[in-house]
Amino acid sequence: MIYLARRNPALAAEDFPQAWREHSALGRQCHNVADRVKSVAQCSRVLERPDLPRGATADYDGVNLLPLRDRQSADDIWNDAETLRIMRPDEPRVFSTYVRNFALTARETVIVDGAQTDICVQLFLKPSVAGALDEAVFAPPFTSAWAQAQRLVSNRVDGVRPSGYEYDLVVEAWYASVDAVAAAFGEQSVWDSLPGELGERIDDAASVCILTRVTHRRP
Repeated sequence: MIYLARRNPALAAEDFPQAWREHSALGRQCHNVADRVKSVAQCSRVLERPDLPRGATADYDGVNLLPLRDRQSADDIWNDAETLRIMRPDEPRVFSTYVRNFALTARETVIVDGAQTDICVQLFLKPSVAGALDEAVFAPPFTSAWAQAQRLVSNRVDGVRPSGYEYDLVVEAWYASVDAVAAAFGEQSVWDSLPGELGERIDDAASVCILTRVTHRRP
């Protein structure tokens, strides 16, 4: 499960990671959440370099990566009594809307099996027309921007997309540091650097790139 989140506008951008950590802590009271969610990586937008990489957005505040026990867990978690009682009432305090409205379910494919560092460039790719990304993959040969990533993961979205989140692929590119991202992309737009024919298959105006830093992990 992958979230592309906006914060509650009443929260300052710099206060969002802490509010998000507090919300995540509530999950420890939910036994079914602990059973279904194998790990958590809360990735908050890097605030000090909003210009990286060129073409990235400041319209979103974070991405949550939640590997699940199995596919059924992605559906069951929304109807879990503990989650509805403990976590859902706290969601509007932290986010712009309820989590279900910006959560995607996907099946991951690891392209480069390196370390999950603290810095990640994440792409949410919307097809230019329906079906344009059905056979597309984020795979070699890579430009130097992606070749310098320590880890690359391609996630194919599976199931219903919430309104406004009609993405088919989510890409994680993990780098050693913010400076490494700057060096990898230089002045090149992230949309001009996509491998193969991928750039021709997406609606880049409706797709999203966000540079994030892990601000909470579990375990």
